[in-house]
Amino acid sequence: MAMKADGFDDSIIGTVERCGQTEAVILYDKDKVISALMKEMPFEDAVEYFEYNILGAYVGEGTPAFATLKRKQTRRKTAPR
Repeated sequence: MAMKADGFDDSIIGTVERCGQTEAVILYDKDKVISALMKEMPFEDAVEYFEYNILGAYVGEGTPAFATLKRKQTRRKTAPR
């Protein structure tokens, strides 16, 4: 059974399948989870909390997965010389 990380529904981006598992698990956007944590704590504390208490918590085959998404970079326009 796929498990959810409490309080982070807005950070769900899909599901992911793992080799050897019969069910897909919920996939979260790591940056969105950290941003949600930052409503309660500074950035450094949010990252530490995420890494230790969320990412580091294996609770069985339904444990959620977390993705670091590649973001598009915007190009700065420079003035002609």
